Amino acid sequence: MRNRRTVIVTPSLADANNGNWRTAERWRRFLAPVCPVRLATAWPDAQAAADSVMIALHARRSAASIAAWHARHGSACLAVVLTGTDLYRDIATDIAAQRSLELAGTLVVLQERAPLALPAALRGKARVIFQSAVAGRTPAKARRHLRAVMVGHLREEKSPETLFAAARLLADRDDILIDHIGGALDAELGREAAATMAACPRYRWLGNLPHAETLRRIRQAHLLVHCSRMEGGAHVIAEALASGTPAVASRIDGNVGMLGGDYAGYFDWGDAAALARLLAACRDAQGAPDGLLARLGAQARARSRLFAPEAERAAVRQMVDRLMA
Repeated sequence: MRNRRTVIVTPSLADANNGNWRTAERWRRFLAPVCPVRLATAWPDAQAAADSVMIALHARRSAASIAAWHARHGSACLAVVLTGTDLYRDIATDIAAQRSLELAGTLVVLQERAPLALPAALRGKARVIFQSAVAGRTPAKARRHLRAVMVGHLREEKSPETLFAAARLLADRDDILIDHIGGALDAELGREAAATMAACPRYRWLGNLPHAETLRRIRQAHLLVHCSRMEGGAHVIAEALASGTPAVASRIDGNVGMLGGDYAGYFDWGDAAALARLLAACRDAQGAPDGLLARLGAQARARSRLFAPEAERAAVRQMVDRLMA
């Protein structure tokens, strides 16, 4: 591998502060000790001649780069990493995304239920690589209240309206605190977040925060809330579980593929009342060894081994090794 370069094509770079960028940068770090690797937003570019392998994030948004690579090199050295919008929206209707699936030699998915979203004829090309997170020191957590945190930019796929409605249902509970981290990519959702904060003193919209500060708040929280309508495999769930913070999450394939089918912390997508009941149940039995919060914590600890950095690093290197072979 040492003399053959890998190019990772990602629609987003550091300024986007999103999951695509963090995956691309993490994989670059994993590969750098064993082979040359670079990031690009499109291919070919001025450095294209020296590239031996392509890993392209996003079947639709990187479709032009995928097609250009295939025209020059074929499928054998081409892997496409599928996002939630790829799996659960674009490949059903978008011709370019569908073409990317056909052209790729390897399809990388980020949670164990994702292959079910692929056409049956293509599932044999799928490889599951769980995203990893570094385990952080779990601080002592307050007992006088329950603190929940939701992390994700305010956009339709993340379903922040579910959290807004749950916060209003819990407005009279001064022992349940909700922090919401993420920039307003949708201006109307930003206005709704501000209105919810004005109406519900225990809900705080904190806007976009640096990653280190976001991780600190995840570690301090008792629960991560994840309301998404679609997910390819949310890295923030891996970060929470590695930090000792269990999740309550919408029952969608992207979340079930991360947390497991028997996880006790699901609510139906969009069901704010069910989310509010889960938060209340966790608070009402907080500290009880057989309470819901304790059960979620035990399940999360058992599942967290899947998200170890050494497991993801080995899987990424093995994939590239096979692509180069």
